[in-house]
Amino acid sequence: MTYLAKVGELTLKGSNIREFERQLVINARECLKGHNVDVRLHAGRLYIDCADNAAAAVEFALSHLIGITGWAKTTTCEKNIEAISNAVYEEAVRAGKRGAKTFKLEARREDKDFPLDSYGICCEAAGRTVNEGILAVDVHHPDVKINVEVRDKCFVFSDAIKACRGLPVGCSGKGLLMLSGGLDSPVAGYRMIRRGMKIECVYYHSYPYTSEEAQKKVEDLAANLANYGLDTYLNVIPFTDVQMRIKEKAPENWTTLMLRVCMMKTANILAERINAQCIITGESLGQVASQTMANLSVTEHFAEYPVFRPLVGMDKEEIIATAKEIGTYDTSILPYEDCCVLFSPKHPVLRAAAEEAEHIYASMDIDALVKEAFEKRSIKHFTFQAAE
Repeated sequence: MTYLAKVGELTLKGSNIREFERQLVINARECLKGHNVDVRLHAGRLYIDCADNAAAAVEFALSHLIGITGWAKTTTCEKNIEAISNAVYEEAVRAGKRGAKTFKLEARREDKDFPLDSYGICCEAAGRTVNEGILAVDVHHPDVKINVEVRDKCFVFSDAIKACRGLPVGCSGKGLLMLSGGLDSPVAGYRMIRRGMKIECVYYHSYPYTSEEAQKKVEDLAANLANYGLDTYLNVIPFTDVQMRIKEKAPENWTTLMLRVCMMKTANILAERINAQCIITGESLGQVASQTMANLSVTEHFAEYPVFRPLVGMDKEEIIATAKEIGTYDTSILPYEDCCVLFSPKHPVLRAAAEEAEHIYASMDIDALVKEAFEKRSIKHFTFQAAE
């Protein structure tokens, strides 16, 4: 059987389009490693030929492959109008069994030597379906849209399934995602993956104040992101001693912001170690006290790499919608809190200044603890897990 996927944004690229196409094919093959499939790309379409027993793996891969706008399982037939008409008829019969009453036929003729143009294909190929009363034509609000694409073969399929869009992973550098167990940071990581970025993750664990279940939650989120980003590493940094020093030395209203500063300090070290070009956070402007304009500026003041905040202009409902779409929502809402929540002050500082932050940070004498926490990190590797 053959699956056809429509290539998305990368078709707008100029002279370097072949690099993006090559990366998309590499990624598709990596997702389907170990399965007997043939992957090829031609004229804005990605084709995957597979045996029946690989269908589930192909569909899972296409549902997670970044760089395509939609995909469908196709029926292939010879390039003559009788074969096309019969294939459209069979597709209409299947749609009717699913409850469809009306259809619209759309045709695309990539092979210009085919004797009929797109309009002519639609007129001729719909005839048997209409004459035998399988479905009625409705070009404005059809129950099902049947597509015909005339290429090296003819491909017939009904409504395509929407895909992830974006740029193929691996064509936009590498970033370090500060991953917590909440709703925001996994969505931030996903949005950067969709821009073609490879990501690694860092999580700050404060055992016993944060539980092993909290860490397992973050591991599950990292595994989910690996299915979009092909793979990822999760760096787990033990932050208990750092957090206790902050609680002891910093003014109470500054504890959350100083924790963010120490996290950023550690992220700087890790980003250099893994050759990342940026640090990614799930911060959204004004969502919590540490994310006011002034406080975001203070956090960034301590960063040695560009800080990307893909959610900065999104509200919670938008973030939740994306979390549900990518499958992280149910994990993120599990009741295991991270270290940021457990040590939050009752009245946090809202308009911090960088100079005061530097003074407080220096007074804590915490650099050695930050570096020690980094050196004690553990690393977990998560790879794309194709469906069987």
